[in-house]
Amino acid sequence: MATPDPDTLLAETRAFNAELERVLASMPSIHTQPVAETRRARREGRGIYPAPVFLEQARRIEIDGPGGPLPLRVIEPEGATAGAFLHLHGGGWTLGECDMQDPRLKRLADETGLTVVSVGYRLAPEHPYPAGPDDCEAAALWLLGADGRRALEHGGTLAIGGDSAGGHLAAVTLLRLRDRHGITGAFGAAVLQYGAFDLSMTPSQRLWGERNLVLSGPIIRWFAELFLPHHDLEQRRHPDVSPLFAPLHDMPPAIFTVGTQDALLDDTLFMEARWRAAGCPTELRVWPEAPHGFLSLPMSVTDVALAAEHEFLRAALEIPARPAQGPEGDDQARVASPPGGHPVQAASSTGRASQ
Repeated sequence: MATPDPDTLLAETRAFNAELERVLASMPSIHTQPVAETRRARREGRGIYPAPVFLEQARRIEIDGPGGPLPLRVIEPEGATAGAFLHLHGGGWTLGECDMQDPRLKRLADETGLTVVSVGYRLAPEHPYPAGPDDCEAAALWLLGADGRRALEHGGTLAIGGDSAGGHLAAVTLLRLRDRHGITGAFGAAVLQYGAFDLSMTPSQRLWGERNLVLSGPIIRWFAELFLPHHDLEQRRHPDVSPLFAPLHDMPPAIFTVGTQDALLDDTLFMEARWRAAGCPTELRVWPEAPHGFLSLPMSVTDVALAAEHEFLRAALEIPARPAQGPEGDDQARVASPPGGHPVQAASSTGRASQ
């Protein structure tokens, strides 16, 4: 990878954001459309997202879940597996599926040696809280048990993570394992990508306004209402709903990733600070002007941010380095890539913000 050039990276990110915002302004906002139509459009590649790429080597298994059969998408690395990564997809607890980010998860698998298990948890509004968290808890318990070890042959080295709603669900799952089952230390690392950790709304959420840069104020409120019908703001501060309000002792080392043009910026900043204050190791990566969801967008910052996360996982789990993979693109947004087009890395530091 080329020598880091933060100025070039920032210029590319700004240009990309302008184009992304233009494209989003040309179509109805998702909070004004039926959920079923948005799900169908994303699966068919209409709108800003192309049709998902379904890797032939990925396989589907089902386990017993709280609401019936629970699908898991399994993507194995090249060569021997070093463990397993429990992945919880994003989509506002309403959109997304476990098979819609195969190339990105394949890159994670190949660069870390971890077999990725993506959970097809139940979605709102058909299945509001606590259905989704219940499914993620069940998947984690299965992975920790004899059935999971036998099915995946993962050897016991485990990590967990997710983006946006998936980051929220990953934190909730870790807290449930600790508080409901007395399980700590089973997951050796967490990857928390621009998660929603306070569903009563942090300042950055409240102040974001109408601007649609993947998220907007109305979209954030819409997602929360679908996931948490009939919950007032105080009820939304329950730690099982908003993990920012939970005691955070005995959590695994975690990398927190967010961009500064993300309505959920404060969620990550606050959660990382509380995680660290509780005595748990953290790495905070703040990417200048990157928008919400940027790890699924074809941006230069995406490649270096994913590489940083995979490096963190290898270090936290003591996995030897593997050959780097090229940036994935097939599951990324169909938005014109801005000029300049060379991946560059922002400055970074363990336990501190990168700018």
